[in-house]
Parts: sequence; structure tokens; C-alpha cells
Amino acid sequence: MTPGRPRDPEVDRRIAQAALDLFGDAGWAGFAMEAVARRAGVGKASLYLRWSTKEALLTDAVTWRLARVADVDTGTLHGDLVELATQMLDIYAGDTSRVALRLGLEAAAIPGVAEHYEAMRRAQALAARAIVRRGIRRGEVAPDTSATLLLDTLTGGAMMHALITPADRRADLARNTGAYVTRLVDFLLRAVTPALPSRAGRMPTLHVFDMGQFAYAPAHPMRHVEGECRGRQFDD
Repeated sequence: MTPGRPRDPEVDRRIAQAALDLFGDAGWAGFAMEAVARRAGVGKASLYLRWSTKEALLTDAVTWRLARVADVDTGTLHGDLVELATQMLDIYAGDTSRVALRLGLEAAAIPGVAEHYEAMRRAQALAARAIVRRGIRRGEVAPDTSATLLLDTLTGGAMMHALITPADRRADLARNTGAYVTRLVDFLLRAVTPALPSRAGRMPTLHVFDMGQFAYAPAHPMRHVEGECRGRQFDD
């Protein structure tokens, strides 16, 4: 921002929100200072007093107004993952969902925004991995649990649930995320927590089929020979 400009937090808020709304609707190709000024109900001069380029304006708008994933420590892995999934739903089901999707597609091609967005994503990934590492240290999951696969499944599930929810129900989802994220985390932790022995004293066999980026375990496993589950070994 240009040093020494008159500071009016309300004007800043309106401009930043208008910038995000325009970017979400029109993308970078349709993003212009004049259009932001019209949406915010301010003169063009007000924008140029604060930002000399549209890249700088969008970067600040993303920094101030876009929800992001933050580290949380509730004391349990279950609680932390519920909070993480809730944050993901806030991003992809909330008011800035289209902005988040646009950034994922276009940020790399926007000078200034690209570097800022990559730094933000890296910080979010580190915060999410710290959640899993704490769970491993507390003995809540096995030491060889893949933080990458666990987080991919959690965040991917939350994001896809938000994206496939009909538009007219997305606001309700954003207001009432608790039941869904709890079911999602319960399901995920059952998959990575050691199972109790069966009544016959044998561990139930779990078949996991590797499909590249995704892995799944069928509800009714195909016929198998008891023993080692043959699959791909994933590392962090």
C-alpha cells in the first residue's frame, strides 16, 4: 500500500470485499480497478491512493478477507481434525468459496499473488501436518501413519462435500458443519486406528486398493487369502 494514505477501516473492508467478489465472479481476466471501485461504491482515486496495481489490491484482499486453515490444538487428534475439517468447509462452503476455487486455478499466473498464495498454502500444509504429528506423539495413531494420505482424505472429503452440495443448501451447510465433520473424522480415524481382535482371536483383514491419488477399502471385500494385505506402501 502507498504510505501515508488516510486510513478508513470501513472503506478498506468494502474495497477488499468488492475485490474478492469480483475476482470470484469474473476471474483475473475480468478483474479491473474500475470495476472494483464500482462494486465498493468508491471513486477510483480512493483505490489508487491505497494500491498502485490491481495485483497489490488482490493480494491484500486475499490476506485480509479470505478464510484460511490455521493450526489448532484441542488436546486430541479427533478434536483437531474436526476443527481442521470445519475450517475447510468454511472456505469451500462459505462466502468466499468461489474465490478459493479461482485462486487454486489462477493464482500461479498472477504476479505477486502467486508468491503470496504459495506461501499461504505452504503454511497451511505445515499447520495441518503438525496436527497429525501431535496425534502420533500422543499415541492416538500408529507411528507409521501417513500424514499426507490422512490429510488428503480429510481435506478432500470436506472440500468435495462442499462442492457437490446444491447451491441453495450451501449456506445451511456453512452454518451447520458439526454433524458432517464429526462423521467424516470418525470414519477416517477408524481406518487408521488399529482394529481390535475378532472373537476368534484373529485380526480382521482389510483390503485397500491403490488408485493413484485415492485409496479405498470396499464395504464387502473380495475373496482373499488370509494374511498380508497386498498393496502399495505409502510414505509421507
